[in-house]
Formats: sequence, structure tokens, C-alpha cells
Amino acid sequence: MSIRTYLEDRWFDLRQRRGPVSSSTLGKIAVGIAVIVALYYPIGMFVVHKIDDDTTMKVTVNPGQSHTVATAVALLDREVNVNRWTPMDPFFLPGAALDNMPNFQTGIVYAISRFAIEMSDQIGRVRGSSQVDEDLDQAAGLLKYKPDVWVYDMSESWLPQRSSAEQYRHGLEALARYNQRLGEGNAVFETRADNLIATLERISADLGSASAVIDNSINDLGMFSWDADDVFYRNKGRLYAYFMLLEAMKADFGQVIQEKQLTNVWDQMLKSLRQAAEMDPLVVVNGAPDGVVFPSHLAAQGFYLLRARTQLREISNVLLK
Repeated sequence: MSIRTYLEDRWFDLRQRRGPVSSSTLGKIAVGIAVIVALYYPIGMFVVHKIDDDTTMKVTVNPGQSHTVATAVALLDREVNVNRWTPMDPFFLPGAALDNMPNFQTGIVYAISRFAIEMSDQIGRVRGSSQVDEDLDQAAGLLKYKPDVWVYDMSESWLPQRSSAEQYRHGLEALARYNQRLGEGNAVFETRADNLIATLERISADLGSASAVIDNSINDLGMFSWDADDVFYRNKGRLYAYFMLLEAMKADFGQVIQEKQLTNVWDQMLKSLRQAAEMDPLVVVNGAPDGVVFPSHLAAQGFYLLRARTQLREISNVLLK
């Protein structure tokens, strides 16, 4: 007797012994399925959710490579490959029900994409008239990709597309290739004062845009609006990424910073960004800026943001002299 015949006989005997499934059994099965569905999202959200705002994260940098580029690669790798990239999760995955983590991750990639543009336009070239580095140009384009594209984006096409996570992986790989070539002496990283000024001004302008969003949100959104925490965590991700990049930039542009005696004001600027990046309220409350009972977390975030922006402008002014 074959194994298949034996199993078929046993299954037949079992069905004969048990008879048809009763309505009570079907009811229990239905209840069990309902319980599983009810727990799927809460448990899945708890497992996936992670606001990774570790400002002490250490990055390995090989001789000759850029600390800032290595930091950008590490942040992208962590959010796309180690943590789950939740902004693109479709409705049937628990990450789609998350709110704070997707906005935080979106803010991180947005800040890194701004830095990648500056790398391709200025820092990664000898002069503005020289050839653009191919890897930096590719990275700058890929990191501008929409953060919420899964396999299908019906607003763009009915055909399968590359997901956001896949595009960002290609972007971080391009940055890593550039940094490897830099360590080998086959790429350019110009640590001139004018390049540093251009980078700081780009970041300062972006922070100015973020402060305008905060201002509008304080005035237009309710105290416990669902949109207030979106603004807060998107800014938090942006401020966290800028803190990590500017801390690494202190090593890359160390000679310029020391020559201009900017170490103290640079550290003060980093402190302001760090305080904003590490804000972690249990619930984001959009109270009045002068409220007694309910705080305004957006206003508090905006204070540190504008303080850091002022300090960035002070550094730029000193570099111009």
C-alpha cells in the first residue's frame, strides 16, 4: 500500500467517524476568525512600530571616505532594510494603520534627498562647471521618489512599478558606491567653505519651510487633530536626519570649522537640533502657544527648529567673512 493510499483511507475513516460539521462548530470557527482579524492590526502595529530617533548611532567610516555620506547611507539602510518602510504599506498590512512612524520615516528620507542634491550639485564636483558624479546624480534622483508607492500606484499606472523601498535601496547603493570610490581616490568631495555655505543655506531654507507649516498648523488644526501629529513626526524625522548629517559634517569640514573658530556655535546648533529631534510626547497636543493646561507640542518643536535655523545662519555669516 502506498503512502498516498494509506493517508486517503485514514482521512475517509476520520470523516466517517466525525460526520458532517455541526453549526455550533462552524460558529466557533467564525468567532475564532473574527478574533484573529480583530487582533491582526493591533498586534501587527505594535510589532512594526518604531520611531528610531537614536542620536548616538555610530557609523563606520573607512579612511578617505565622507562621514556625512556614510551617515546618510546608514540611515537609509536602517529605515529601508532593518526597519520596515511603512509609508508604502497597502491596506492589508498592519503598517498601513500606523501614523507616526510613516511620517517620521518620510521626514528622514526627505532631508537626505536634499543633502544628496547638494552633493551632486556642489560638494561632489570640483566646480559647478565640472562633470556631475554619476552615482551622486543617480542617488539624488532616486531619493526624490514618492514615499508611498507599493507595487501598484493607481494614480500613476495600472501596471506594476518599483516600490518606494526598492528605489531608496538603489539610492543608498549609489551613495555607497560613491563613498567607496572616494576612499579609493576616484571621486571628489570638496570641503571648501563655499560648499559648506551652500549646504547650510539649503538646510536653513528647508527649515524655514517647515516652520511655516508649523505656523499654519497651530492656527488651522484642532487641539487633538489627527493632522497635528503628522506634521510633528514629519518634522521630527527631518530634524533628526539633519542633526545626524550635520554632526557628521563637522568631521568632514573640520578644518574649515576650526579655521573660522565655529566649533562652539556649531555645537550649539547641534544641541538645538538634537533637542527637537528627541522630543517624544505620549500624545501630540496642538494647544494654544500660551495655553495653561494643554501644551502646544508644535510650538515647542518650532522653537528649537527656528533656534537651529538662526544658528545655521550665524555660521553662514561667519563663513562669508
